[in-house]
Amino acid sequence: MLSLDEKLAIATSFPELQRKDVSLGRINFHYVESDYEKTTVLYHLHPNGNGFVYAEYIPGCTVDAKGLINIRDYSEDELREIIAKSIQSLTRSGSPKVVKTEEVQAVPDEEIWVDEDGNRLSVTFVEDLWYIYAGENLDCAFETYEEVQEYLEEEGFDKQ
Repeated sequence: MLSLDEKLAIATSFPELQRKDVSLGRINFHYVESDYEKTTVLYHLHPNGNGFVYAEYIPGCTVDAKGLINIRDYSEDELREIIAKSIQSLTRSGSPKVVKTEEVQAVPDEEIWVDEDGNRLSVTFVEDLWYIYAGENLDCAFETYEEVQEYLEEEGFDKQ
């Protein structure tokens, strides 16, 4: 488990985050350029090493009722990755306003899938759902990218 000082060093390495000390020695970090009302990325970093990251809009993360994921036992690489993904998830364009760490894969603005007849579907991620469009018409929506892949492959589509 990383110490509070180690977690603070990681958090402060993201210049777009602003530190805010709160009660009982806990510390929050806010992404003030968030495109959403939500700006808290790191929540209640505690002297005992506990803390949370806002991950509600990150595909594949299991979060609590507040959209948070516990980072108590995260490694340095895992913590850097989840912070970068949290910042990215609070940016409507899907691209963070800062340079991301190398470990983080960007969510593409759009993917094109084509079947053997040349029919094209586009896949986009907005807020917390993956959407599949046929032209301008919404075909369906999924909660995870894995569900998108499974559906499109079953329907005979391949990613371009």
